[in-house]
Amino acid sequence: MSTPKLIRGLLALPAALLLSGCGTVLMSPSGDLAMRQRDIIIVSTCLMLVIIVPVIFLTLLFAWRYRSSNTQAQYSPEWDHSTLLELLIWSVPLLIIIALGALTWVSTHKLDPYRPLDRIAAHQALPADVAPLTVQVVALDWKWLFFYPEQGIATVNEMAAPVDRPIHFEITSSTMMNSFFIPALAGQIYAMPGMQTQLNAVVNKPGVYEGFSANFSGAGFSGMRFKFRGMSEADFRAWVAHAKSSRDALTRGTYEALAKPSEWVPVHYYGHIAPDLYDAILNRCVEPGQICIKDMPNQNRKAAHAPAKQPLAAASCTAANSRTLRIAMQNAPGREQQ
Repeated sequence: MSTPKLIRGLLALPAALLLSGCGTVLMSPSGDLAMRQRDIIIVSTCLMLVIIVPVIFLTLLFAWRYRSSNTQAQYSPEWDHSTLLELLIWSVPLLIIIALGALTWVSTHKLDPYRPLDRIAAHQALPADVAPLTVQVVALDWKWLFFYPEQGIATVNEMAAPVDRPIHFEITSSTMMNSFFIPALAGQIYAMPGMQTQLNAVVNKPGVYEGFSANFSGAGFSGMRFKFRGMSEADFRAWVAHAKSSRDALTRGTYEALAKPSEWVPVHYYGHIAPDLYDAILNRCVEPGQICIKDMPNQNRKAAHAPAKQPLAAASCTAANSRTLRIAMQNAPGREQQ
């Protein structure tokens, strides 16, 4: 082997080692919603390859056929138009754009994260008697807080759900914009303070999956990760019982301490949660005396209809009021010293 080839091979080795650590969770997910999103990626890529592959092939073919050393190639310096070539150049991309547009339109509505699930898997319909599991998610600096309102527990940096049971996520943030992402389950959904986004998803295979923030949010962003556990119904009940056995209660005071910026926070369970705490976080009124966002319209209406403390004439700029103000300023303390 020549020296240049040996050098190129040695340079390619570190790249191969780095790529060996890459996962393919997006291409082999464990949730039906993520699986359908994977299919869209594959179909879109294949449609685009209909253009890319022939263009690359023809580029190489023309470069070889019309090389300077090929004296047998036809030389047509006056050629400038071909109807057939124009039809191919414009019709094929147009058909691909139409196909991609139709795919995007249909999938955007069918895979809307706010839309309740209509199936568990490709060949498994959603049972009529199965209620979704509600999980309320709060993005903190820099950890994740999960409320289970039906079970009365809360967890930090770990969540679990039964296999083949729909999950309804309600997502918000405490301070800054973040992004809730479990690649094996579904696409990422933004978390924003004072607002609530939603996600409906399902996990079809037991396992432990990685969840993280997909939106940079400061110094501790790299450690903003959590574990999502897909398990059987019996294992989920055992997991809930383990969390409820914790003597720690998530009160408003405990939440205020938890919400302070911290990095690489270990998993923690709260066996009891304060009533309406998630609602207070969402409406930014955890601290005493704060007005909840949802109550602000009522406060504004009350203020608009409240009687004025003084007549309008007393607050108007009239000649009498101007004289009163001038006399008061002249008699103000310290006026004689100026």
